[in-house]
Amino acid sequence: MYEVYTIESFDKKFSKLSYEEQRRIENIYKQLRENPYVGDQLRYKFLREKRLDEKRIYYLVYDDLNAVLIVGISDKKTQKETINQIVNFFDDYRLYIEKLLKQD
Repeated sequence: MYEVYTIESFDKKFSKLSYEEQRRIENIYKQLRENPYVGDQLRYKFLREKRLDEKRIYYLVYDDLNAVLIVGISDKKTQKETINQIVNFFDDYRLYIEKLLKQD
């Protein structure tokens, strides 16, 4: 079983979504707890996306920590830019999730 975490910038975008989209994303959290590899792989095995109609949810899987970190959401138009930004911050995300897990 994996724990699912989010970053602050994702939380801000999440809060602006419709109630229906928020509910669907919360269902994705449940899926990720059971199997973090349900989404499509992007560039690396641990970088994945889950589609939500025209939006995409991006997340990183940390098998060694039994954790998933949701790091972004975008539409198809900004997909490439969002993925590149996520790749640039891999090290920062790793430090962030480790810090979160120490607090729990």
